[in-house]
Amino acid sequence: MAPFLTIGYPDTNTSIEIATALLNSGVELLELGIPFSDPLAEGPTIQKSSFQALQQGVNLNVCLDVLRKVRERNKQAGLLLMGYYNPLFKYGIESAVTAIAASGGDGLIIADMPTEESTTLRKYCAQHNIHLIPLLAPTSTDDRIEQSCKQASGFIYCVSVAGVTGARANLQHSVRDLVARIRRYTTLPILVGFGISTPEHVAEVGTFADGVVVGSALIQAIENGTNKSDAVETAREFVEGLRPVNR
Repeated sequence: MAPFLTIGYPDTNTSIEIATALLNSGVELLELGIPFSDPLAEGPTIQKSSFQALQQGVNLNVCLDVLRKVRERNKQAGLLLMGYYNPLFKYGIESAVTAIAASGGDGLIIADMPTEESTTLRKYCAQHNIHLIPLLAPTSTDDRIEQSCKQASGFIYCVSVAGVTGARANLQHSVRDLVARIRRYTTLPILVGFGISTPEHVAEVGTFADGVVVGSALIQAIENGTNKSDAVETAREFVEGLRPVNR
């Protein structure tokens, strides 16, 4: 399971503590979200968390500092930054990738970066041993899947719906077919995200994919907590509650 956290939500220090608690509870892969003003792939829950973080002055420099502090507390887990191209472009692509590597990052997911336009970013990621993770959706053609898989490393992010992030009551039946299509072109692990929100979802996806990404449901659980001091324990309990009993 790969939880997603917006850096700076509910505040910067608390997001560090939540990340640390999740890693200490056995999470092996963690996505740290870079807040952005126009997160086109995000639904209202993550949009709201991103806006709150931006209101507190969270930028890429703050995100790099958070990444570094989380890495200092856990040397083994996979740590990814997930976000949008504009903050990296403004920072400088080569400088940003260099800083991510220096801060202890293992990978990068850029939601608005098509494979066809990723050559420069991919080059710098390769130089610094940073995995650039592709996203593939139900609307992806076989040609797009094949090309993305050829250039992929780390894992493949399988988007379960043709839409934005957000907790959903049921999984789309098409996601199983999409995972099968992707497997024709890669032996990399395939993780399913967008809409994963219950233990039943996690168990179901576990029958045909290699893992899940849980974002909006986790952010929503934190938001619904009584106060900020409960956020760390709320997040840990929520993620632990999603794991299959026979893990």
